[in-house]
Amino acid sequence: MTEAGSSRGASELPLFPAGFRFGTGLSAYPSEGAAAEDGRGPSVWDTFSHTPGHTSGDQNGDVAADHYHRVDEDVALLARLGVQSHRFSISWSRVVPEGRGEVNAKGLDHYDGVVDRLLEAGIEPMVTLHHFDLPQSLQSDGGWVNRATVQAFADYAGVVAERLADRVTHWVPINDPNVATVLGHGLGVHAPGKQWGLDCIYAAHHMLLAHGLGVRALRAAGATSVGCATHHMPVWPASEAPEDTGAAKLFDLLWNACFVEPMLLGRYPTGIDEVLGDLLQPGDLSTIRQPLDFYGVNFYNPVRIGVSPEGHDMPFEAKHVVGHPTSDAGWPIVPDSLREWLMTFRARYRAALPPLMITESGVAVNDGPDADGVVDDQRRIDYLQGYLTALSQAINRGVDVRAYYHWSLLDQFNWGDGFSQRYGLVHVDPATGVRTPKRSFDWYAEFIAGQPLDR
Repeated sequence: MTEAGSSRGASELPLFPAGFRFGTGLSAYPSEGAAAEDGRGPSVWDTFSHTPGHTSGDQNGDVAADHYHRVDEDVALLARLGVQSHRFSISWSRVVPEGRGEVNAKGLDHYDGVVDRLLEAGIEPMVTLHHFDLPQSLQSDGGWVNRATVQAFADYAGVVAERLADRVTHWVPINDPNVATVLGHGLGVHAPGKQWGLDCIYAAHHMLLAHGLGVRALRAAGATSVGCATHHMPVWPASEAPEDTGAAKLFDLLWNACFVEPMLLGRYPTGIDEVLGDLLQPGDLSTIRQPLDFYGVNFYNPVRIGVSPEGHDMPFEAKHVVGHPTSDAGWPIVPDSLREWLMTFRARYRAALPPLMITESGVAVNDGPDADGVVDDQRRIDYLQGYLTALSQAINRGVDVRAYYHWSLLDQFNWGDGFSQRYGLVHVDPATGVRTPKRSFDWYAEFIAGQPLDR
């Protein structure tokens, strides 16, 4: 046995509780393509990816995995896979091209059709309203540091919910606000490419406020299951030196606590409200703290943090997690870290924590088709074995987890990595769009088929 898993077949893994949901995920900009079709306006990722030097090979999502044109084909793959649920995001700029104002009927019609196709296949839709792709027109007016963007998001949420709330099972207003904050506004390696260091916290507050108003808009339209999806990591100090332990605590506060505590407890960690100053207005925290039907954890790996060299954009930096295998993206593969995080999460927040879902989890394995057209991605199967086993262990220890969504269904444009890293259960040829289910696809299908039937 390795850290990533063992050679066990899918039928030999633990059984999950009856009613547990297994799914997959996709996000709009990386998967859809059709970037300038049917009235869609540009997003910050169109601008960022078309700026030389921002993505691997200067690639972009103009075509991506061509999911926009291949919805029927991809839903058929989901049905073959046997998932009970599928998570996808809506492109804000496809529905409201300027971010506010006029609604694009063709954009709403498209997503209406996606929901219907999923339901016809017996698959529950989970819809994310914002997955990194802020309309460029809003960014030009200040983006997430302009409070007006919060109301624009609430209006957009209301438009989508009015059309889809009667048929969408689960909703996520804002995906990974911490990733968009730190990578997009602190380090500048994601759109919109701002290198503000710790001042990125100002963007975070408005994303959290948009989450709260988004929850209200969804419920007003009749949505019955509304949660969140936030990227979490166990934070391990690089050494026992005070400088490294202090840096790790600061990163844990910024990456994890700054997003959990406002949503679940209605407060920021000590000191953050002083940093926000006048940006934090009376009533903001009560708006952010909305009752949630589930808390979505996007989980990949632990992170080891130490103090950064002088002059660095941030006062901390990630160090190598040694002693574990790594993905093709260089991320450590540590299945037990998922159990560790879930147990820690429950211990920290206890009664404030709603039921959990693993709303993303996956691994970059870049194997392509062999001479016979077979994609033998055994390392992804090992990953699934290891992480699903760890998830089962956490559930058996009393953590209330209700679903697992593998990221992702398809190989797609992967943000700053372009097409260089492949997370899909289905290989997509970026030149032709041809889909080839991988061995991991068949493994996941067998695993799901072997789970309890009363779901």
